[in-house]
Amino acid sequence: MIKQAVNIQEAFLRELKNKRILCTVFLTNGFQYKGKVIGFDTYSVMLDVDGKQQVLFKHVISTIVPSKKVDMKSIRQ
Repeated sequence: MIKQAVNIQEAFLRELKNKRILCTVFLTNGFQYKGKVIGFDTYSVMLDVDGKQQVLFKHVISTIVPSKKVDMKSIRQ
């Protein structure tokens, strides 16, 4: 059986989106957004910040901190 590589970033963002977990996104310039992930793709993350949509490009994101623990048990390594 061939093991598939686990994409931790995608699995993490998917959990944030599906569970509607509030998170703080820190950018490389020190700016931060608090909101919920409502979508993502290879290059960007879309957040709902106080009812407004914000598209952040992944290359400017340094850290994503969820407001509660994200269950990563469903990911197979």
